[in-house]
Amino acid sequence: MQVQSMFFERKSVEKLNDKRLQENLKRLSGKFVNARANSITELEDFEGTRSAAVAIRNRSIQNLDVWLELFEQNASKAGATVLFARTPQEAAQLVVKIAKRHGVKSVIKSKSMVTEEMALNKALEAADVKVRETDLGEYILQINNNEPPSHIIAPVVHKDKEQIADLFEKVHHLPRKTDIPEMTREAREILRPEFLAADMGVTGGNFVIAETGSVALVTNEGNEGMCTINPRVHVAVTGIEKVVPTLEDFATLIRLLPRSATGQSISNYVSLLTGPKRDGDLDGPEHMYFVLVDGGRSGLLGGEFQEMLRCIKCGACMNHCPVYQKIGGHAYGWVYPGPMGSVLTPSYVGLDKAPDLPQAATLCGECHVVCPVKIPLPDLLRKLREQQFDRGMRPWKERLGLRLWAFAAARPWLYRLGTQVAVKLLAWWGKRKGSISNLPGASGWTAQRDFPAPHGETFSALYKKRQQS
Repeated sequence: MQVQSMFFERKSVEKLNDKRLQENLKRLSGKFVNARANSITELEDFEGTRSAAVAIRNRSIQNLDVWLELFEQNASKAGATVLFARTPQEAAQLVVKIAKRHGVKSVIKSKSMVTEEMALNKALEAADVKVRETDLGEYILQINNNEPPSHIIAPVVHKDKEQIADLFEKVHHLPRKTDIPEMTREAREILRPEFLAADMGVTGGNFVIAETGSVALVTNEGNEGMCTINPRVHVAVTGIEKVVPTLEDFATLIRLLPRSATGQSISNYVSLLTGPKRDGDLDGPEHMYFVLVDGGRSGLLGGEFQEMLRCIKCGACMNHCPVYQKIGGHAYGWVYPGPMGSVLTPSYVGLDKAPDLPQAATLCGECHVVCPVKIPLPDLLRKLREQQFDRGMRPWKERLGLRLWAFAAARPWLYRLGTQVAVKLLAWWGKRKGSISNLPGASGWTAQRDFPAPHGETFSALYKKRQQS
């Protein structure tokens, strides 16, 4: 997927002014947030479970090479082939080679964000291999000129029923339907022949388990089963950080993943797949491959952003983020949106290609509060901002302003004098309306909202009066 993150500011303005998108995004803000809040009450010790998950993910990451080697050994014993790719492009070419080796003409895919990193569909099509997305949301995006996902678990959340009905009518050449069960059945009838005809199935992997050499897949539609049971070849693609030591560890993480993602106690389908079909098995692939992708992940090991590798890709941070809720995922310009994307994208593709993403947050802390593995996303965003400042990547006016503020903040007498003057000027400026609609030097704020006019006294002065009363 081509990186467009350098256009975040312009795209954000476009999304804010898209009235239909704003209406569609309103559905997301309440649905997943409320469902998560209800589902976590089912756990006797939710915070204890979170702490256990943090320990599991830290254990995995701190000894990543050990667990990856153990996974490779056990997956190979089970009959699978494990391949490692340094870059997403290399991973895509490995999958193309697998397809050519087995004479594959058609591929069916379940939802996978790593394959978005790889631009896998484009690579397969360039090799004359037909590809069909089978997750309903991803299918809708694919037939809409290969539109990228807007959300990592609800890829088509930015569209409403009427838009999808128009698209189905145009592409399927069938009478327009607006009843959701009827639309779903229509898509199922279109997809079913492709399930049955496919030579190869490609899936992601929510986790890979070192102890057994298995891949864990979590879905709500059952399409991952169709991608792994009928085709001759199954390729599971995921990041190297998704390895966990044991099945017991997976059992702990799966208590948090669906609750944090969609607010479900458990997803409709949870599959643990180990190796290809054996003698006596009624179904399953004849050949199974794992493609484990680095793509910048190992570069985070041992550094100040290592905690980001704990991420289990649940989407809770973006579901609760006030910025994501207003602009959706496409403004972020790459595979991963929301707070997680604002850290991952600069880390994977370079800070110079995503200069605005560290600023794409209010730092309200909600993402940290809801993260099931306690990733300190606001702190990581601050670290990226510090890197930008140190490297001179922010506008000169911003850097000058911060240096002036730092100079004053280090001299309390000067800071007090400056705030006293500023608060009186602002009170005078907004006296007539009680608010300020156009503040020189702060147009980025006042262009979208009014600035409340202060009463003419600083916080310190008001606090001192209150203490004396």
